Amino acid sequence: MLQGQNSLQLLNEPKQIVITTHHKPDGDALGSSLGLFHWLKAKGHHVEVVLSSDFPTFLDWIPGRDEVLIYPNDTEKAEQLINSAEIIFCLDYSALNRTNILEPLLRESKAQKWMVDHHLDPEDFAQLSYWDSNAAATAQLIYTFIAELNNDPAGISPEIATCLYAGIMTDTGSFRFRSTTSAVHNIIANLIDAGARNWEIHEKIYNSATENRLKFLGYCLLNCLEVLPNYNTALFSISREDLQQFNVTTGDTEGLVNYALSIKGIRLAALFIDRTELIKLSLRSIGDIPCNEICKKHFNGGGHLNASGGSSNEKLSQVVNRFKSILPDYKEILTK
Repeated sequence: MLQGQNSLQLLNEPKQIVITTHHKPDGDALGSSLGLFHWLKAKGHHVEVVLSSDFPTFLDWIPGRDEVLIYPNDTEKAEQLINSAEIIFCLDYSALNRTNILEPLLRESKAQKWMVDHHLDPEDFAQLSYWDSNAAATAQLIYTFIAELNNDPAGISPEIATCLYAGIMTDTGSFRFRSTTSAVHNIIANLIDAGARNWEIHEKIYNSATENRLKFLGYCLLNCLEVLPNYNTALFSISREDLQQFNVTTGDTEGLVNYALSIKGIRLAALFIDRTELIKLSLRSIGDIPCNEICKKHFNGGGHLNASGGSSNEKLSQVVNRFKSILPDYKEILTK
């Protein structure tokens, strides 16, 4: 759904543009941001990507990564860019609070805000909104934004294709989630034709683990995994001490929850991590089990039906116990 289409004409002349995405960007957030960055830059706009935090090291290779500005590392410049922007793109988030420390700056900015996203329940803050909860990834929407809404399929350079391929690949679990439609495969084919080297992208993202990360994974599988067979549910509970013991960095816990979901018969998986200031929660499910409903009702979060997140300021053990106390409400759907 596109709202505010008339605003697109603003791109006919060079503009001061800032691209933002959610806190702790994943592959889709960074891939869509840098894909759009390269396209806008080629069109003559002055454009910057401003992030509220760092991102996983397995994304360090993505074209344009060195031009990303991380707000805590250069606060003054980031604030100047946001304050002087004419257009601020809001990618892969539908509520401004997902940008964490950038939220006050974005709310106060007089720039037009353009949201491109696929998450549920969008906040009404944007002058232009290109939103589709059925899209597999925001990178998919950036592809159609460029190729269809702005009628520039030839503008998809190898760098843009690489960024968007990485975004779609990571948000579809390497094209195995139900959101991977024939339309997604057609876009992927176009990105490969445009120069995305699919085998290299896969290698760089999935075969770049450090020895430390693998040892952390082994530790979690052995010591932190709990299976609840009565509810076809499994969970990981990761303490602050666990993180410190293995010197866990951004991205080291990425995908961990999927190991719980990979157990035969498991239909709901949860990952709880003590991040000191908050307990962070990730849920993944199979079929019609509503991760988004659970996160929205009980853990100040939301997301997609089969993949959602949330948080709590309670202790780790309390959050885990609260999650377990919710499971009887969903027993029928978990065990059918």
